Amino acid sequence: MPATQLSQAAFERLTAEHTDLTTRGRIDIAKKIETARELGDLSENGDYHAAKEEQGKMEGRIIHLAKLIEDAIIVEASGDGSTVLAGSIVGITYEGEDEVEKYLIGSIEERQGDLIVMSPGSPMGVALIGASLGDTVSYEAPGGLIKVTVVSIE
Repeated sequence: MPATQLSQAAFERLTAEHTDLTTRGRIDIAKKIETARELGDLSENGDYHAAKEEQGKMEGRIIHLAKLIEDAIIVEASGDGSTVLAGSIVGITYEGEDEVEKYLIGSIEERQGDLIVMSPGSPMGVALIGASLGDTVSYEAPGGLIKVTVVSIE
């Protein structure tokens, strides 16, 4: 997995989640499994199978978080809001449309509320990084060339 750019706040949030899952989370799931085992025959025990499935999903998340934390590059969203950077919230309009769409440029782990997250490595993300307020940039999409105009940067 390539390095993921994260804000300090997202890095701290992910580290706290990892710590919680590897401590409290593992203890809680072990208790659920033990309680389900006490109910008897494991081959027909829905609680046991549900707890084991939950344990598998949690362990997958723990592994994913550990790798993200290990490979993370902390970036500070510095700037004066005039240039699109990783961590920026950018408002754009598509060519020929008036509706403004807002995107957070960064890792999916940076998501905030209802904002759509766009990877800085995606075709649109690459085109937007470094763009200034009012710039029109284009990128190649499966349906052809798409042009967008930067109308706001936060």
